[in-house]
Amino acid sequence: MHISYQPLWNTLKERGMRKEDLRLAAGLTTNMIANMGKGKHISMETLLRICKALNCEILDVIKLEKDGPSKDIIE
Repeated sequence: MHISYQPLWNTLKERGMRKEDLRLAAGLTTNMIANMGKGKHISMETLLRICKALNCEILDVIKLEKDGPSKDIIE
């Protein structure tokens, strides 16, 4: 499984916000925004700052997605 930030990008779009607006509102660094854009992990503290800045729930920011079939599965 991996974390997707697609809900965050959708939330920003719905609110007419840019990534830069989020960065300023939540006090994020450009590296944090770039890491999310690349699908990399960020800290729970950062997720909480985003939720607080956007006044939203965690599911408005991230979702878990399943990876493809595992090669470790024995049939």
